[in-house]
Amino acid sequence: MDTVRPLQWGGDGLRVLDQRKLPSGLVYENSHNVDDVAEAIRTMRVRGAPAIGIAAAYGVVLAAKDRYTEDPSCWKSLVENDLERLAAARPTAVNLFWALERMRAVIESAAGDPVERLLAEAIAIHEADILANRYMGQLGAGYLREATGILTHCNTGSLATGGYGTALGVIRSAHQQSPKSIYATETRPWSQGARLTVWELNADHIPATLIADSAAALLMRAGKVQWVIVGADRIAANGDVANKIGTYALAVAARHHGVRFMVVAPMSTVDWDTASGDDIEIEERDQRELLAENFLKPDSVISAWNPVFDVTPAELIDVIVTEKGSIEKPDVASMRRLL
Repeated sequence: MDTVRPLQWGGDGLRVLDQRKLPSGLVYENSHNVDDVAEAIRTMRVRGAPAIGIAAAYGVVLAAKDRYTEDPSCWKSLVENDLERLAAARPTAVNLFWALERMRAVIESAAGDPVERLLAEAIAIHEADILANRYMGQLGAGYLREATGILTHCNTGSLATGGYGTALGVIRSAHQQSPKSIYATETRPWSQGARLTVWELNADHIPATLIADSAAALLMRAGKVQWVIVGADRIAANGDVANKIGTYALAVAARHHGVRFMVVAPMSTVDWDTASGDDIEIEERDQRELLAENFLKPDSVISAWNPVFDVTPAELIDVIVTEKGSIEKPDVASMRRLL
């Protein structure tokens, strides 16, 4: 039930599954330097907060290899610009910065050729993510024993992580214990649900039903689902959650209809330096992702607002599941107890 891997280290570089081309084709591209990796993150060839962090870690390996070859005496100062380029690729997903800080710690203590130590750290980050996802899958599934229907948003499976998935990992584990009716939103404007989630579930022979984003509230009103389960790109210290645009609307609808709401994310997604969701930078992407070509002409008076994420307040969340345990009714106090 876990056959997809979006990132593969190939010895001389990182193989990245170009998720923009799914489901039409399974195409891996080779990233041989840090600019290739930063571009893959920026252009959403690789996406999903955990996967972005893992890709960035491998990007640091490639950067250090090139910088050490360029000048062994001052490679550490040279590589700082590369770390900044990676950090700038996507500003909302905190896993990116967490991974870079882990790699920076190895850089600071390195003596001589750093590539072997940095590669070992990147592989450790990658492997630990898969193990954490499998544990979160079991922990989250414990809440779903009585559920018959589950709704998920965006893509939070193997494609968005090192493997197995966060929210989709919980769904995998729950479905393995007892079959569930799984619903996935299409997740506009990039259609991660329609292109990626249902593709991934189909690849692993897990039945699911795709719905339009705007059909979610009606699905809840019809009593088809008991839980909404999503991932996170950043969790503030008070339990507010930044995730794919549309998550906030799902949480509001879920509360109105008595449907429970679960967030599944590794501890690397928690930003303890951000007090609340009000302090989270929300990435806005090019309006061309929304506008039809005829509205992009110079004489057009039509524009588009294209925020990629929104923030769901902690009071709308029933439980946050991490690899360190679960937090029911998250707030500042319960988050600190988990830490």
